[in-house]
Amino acid sequence: MILTRFAKVAAIAAIGTLSLAACGGTTTTSTDSASSAASSAASSASSTETSASASQSAGGTELTCPAGKINGGGSSAQDIAMQALTKEYNSLCSANGSEVIYTKSGSGQGIKDFYNKQLQWAGSDSALKTEPKDGVVETEKVKARCGGNEGWNLPMIVGPVAFAYNLDGVDKLTVTPAIVADIYAGKITTWNDKALAAANPGVTLPAEKIAPFFRADESGTSENVTKYLKAAAPKNFTAETSKTFPAKVGEGKQGTQGVADAIKSTKGGFGYVEWKYAQDAQLGVSSVDNGSGAVELTAENAGKAMESAKIVGTGNDLALKLKYDGTPAGVYPMVMVTYEIVCSAGLDQAQGALMKDFLTYMTTPEAVTTLQSAGYAPLPEAVATKVSTAIQALK
Repeated sequence: MILTRFAKVAAIAAIGTLSLAACGGTTTTSTDSASSAASSAASSASSTETSASASQSAGGTELTCPAGKINGGGSSAQDIAMQALTKEYNSLCSANGSEVIYTKSGSGQGIKDFYNKQLQWAGSDSALKTEPKDGVVETEKVKARCGGNEGWNLPMIVGPVAFAYNLDGVDKLTVTPAIVADIYAGKITTWNDKALAAANPGVTLPAEKIAPFFRADESGTSENVTKYLKAAAPKNFTAETSKTFPAKVGEGKQGTQGVADAIKSTKGGFGYVEWKYAQDAQLGVSSVDNGSGAVELTAENAGKAMESAKIVGTGNDLALKLKYDGTPAGVYPMVMVTYEIVCSAGLDQAQGALMKDFLTYMTTPEAVTTLQSAGYAPLPEAVATKVSTAIQALK
């Protein structure tokens, strides 16, 4: 697994802490020295207390904790991460009256709420669209919302997508992109279909009907899954990529949680959900054979998929293109990047300062550890460095 720059910073900080501890412990018998030391300590404590009311340190990164409140929303794929991160940031900065709130609503809705000025930023599982859809060009709408300044796509969270299932007696299952496409096209309807049997030699599959579920709302997760199927199984998946999943069979559910709940409550259920939701619902998680052998979904295998991602945005707009087909052995291919979509400039001054400070916190070692413990994969160091540079360029 790639060691991110932030992990390196954490290691250096830890070494520094140990070094400082090792240097302590000198004693003195002089009363005057003791008095002087006590006076100095009191002065230092007072200074520290005053400084803490204005700022906080997170893993060596100084946060300014500006007073105010900002609201973000959108992607449910990053909701678990954002609830943890906003809670931690708000706790660090509560003395200053800093408050950051994130509400999941789906990527499409989040972008709309952002450019309609109901939010200060949007979370989305796909970058802003530069071409019109239903008469709307997202980049243009966001630019208008930002007072004529560009909107930037900042990739902050990497989330694996699981093809989850509920099938008694089947602990391990492998699917291919062609199988997934054919399930949603209504061409594979039972679990013992010959295509599934061929992908799972030695596994006894029941003659039970498959109950497919998908996102009913506009979703960046759906868009990423359609991109994957379009790239990896073009003969089987002939629809266009879209935030609205083009299933010919099955049942749509609202949000990731809705899909996970439906699979859990339905014998024979199948669907795509973010990995953490599948884990929390105790669903079966399929391995994926992208042509180089079955690959189990793990943080390490998913992280490898980011190594071939390319930046297709310009300047500090860091939109990425993932490689979904022809992945090497050992790479779990169905991952997506969640972007924080922000105004490069143009927010209210206080809101802009708080937005920048919170995003800075998201790059600290503490935040990176939180993300990884919640089932998210790390950004490659090269991308993480560009994200930090972009955050510091926000105005």
